Amino acid sequence: MESNVINAYQRNAILTASPAELTLMLYNGAIKFCNIGIAAIEKNDYEGANTNIKKANAIITELRASLDRKYPVWEDFERVYDYISRRLVDANIQKDREILEEALKYIREMRDTWQEVMRINKEGEGKEK
Repeated sequence: MESNVINAYQRNAILTASPAELTLMLYNGAIKFCNIGIAAIEKNDYEGANTNIKKANAIITELRASLDRKYPVWEDFERVYDYISRRLVDANIQKDREILEEALKYIREMRDTWQEVMRINKEGEGKEK
């Protein structure tokens, strides 16, 4: 019963989120899966590591696919996402915690930057009113 309530809450949060909030959720999901992957590597749970690193990489792939190419900065994001994706693949093949932590560091930086952009935009909206 409790998991049904949690699932309903999560589903509602996704359905009512703005595009910016959905992007933030994706970053947080990638971070979560990287952390689970790190824990799995530490336990020599290679299947668990594989599953979670692939989930993190799927999120990065989705973020890459959603880039709006009408803004010049998309190429910079594309390069960063490409690098993160390659590091996730390397970490998964080698089951290397350090490589995975490097990818995680960049994902966190992207997420933190995104949060700052959201904050600035929200402040800007408040000033317009």
